[in-house]
Amino acid sequence: MATEHRARKRFGQNFLHDQRIIDRIIDAVNPGEEDYLIEIGPGQGALTNRLAGHCKHLDVIEIDRDLAAEFSKQFAEDDHFTLHNVDVLRFDFTTFPRRNHGYRVIGNLPYNISTPLLFHLFGCKDLFADMLFMLQLEVVNRMCAKPGSKSYGRLSIMTQYHCQVEKLFPVPASAFQPQPKVESAIIRLRPWKTPPSPADDPQLLESVVRTAFSQRRKTLQNSLKTLLDKELLASLGIDGTRRAETLSLAEYVTISNELNQNQQ
Repeated sequence: MATEHRARKRFGQNFLHDQRIIDRIIDAVNPGEEDYLIEIGPGQGALTNRLAGHCKHLDVIEIDRDLAAEFSKQFAEDDHFTLHNVDVLRFDFTTFPRRNHGYRVIGNLPYNISTPLLFHLFGCKDLFADMLFMLQLEVVNRMCAKPGSKSYGRLSIMTQYHCQVEKLFPVPASAFQPQPKVESAIIRLRPWKTPPSPADDPQLLESVVRTAFSQRRKTLQNSLKTLLDKELLASLGIDGTRRAETLSLAEYVTISNELNQNQQ
């Protein structure tokens, strides 16, 4: 970008500058001439400049007015580029027209908004072909975690319910300016057309998972007692003395679907 921009802490800004990492991300995206891309939080344009011109259309969502102004100048004559100077958490993705092959989403997501943003995107996942994100390594590990691990929780279950998850490669703190205190990683999410364990009511599933993990040290029969009793758990073949982190996604779906049936 033409002007020097100081990273703003309130936006969680850390700008990618390592050319080798940028190359690896572009290779992972592998943009095609017919692709409709959405970039979230482009920062100083490290990826933007490599994506623009190599796809059908690039939509960029940037909250920072100064950075947005620079993009407006740079791409003023480009009909294949659209800038949205808004808070992505408030952005209505359903305003995009549906595409046969779906949009491809790319972003370096700040830690302070990563989880709410992921859930925001899951709510309109049918629009997307795939999503490739740079996230704090801890968050990526949580998204990929399996039952029984310390990282396993609500984010693991709901990410894996909505998407096929692929951890690609780590990104060292030295790849950014200013340098963050944490390591990062690249993850690819491909929304399922049909989840492996379909929930009758995905919002109810999320509620069950949230309730179970809100008191993760308690047994299920205690943490879920506001929703069901241990007899119902037993009838589903689930031991009520187990804890939230031991249940698989399929078992949570079983509980959710049973509750949904009972509410009808």
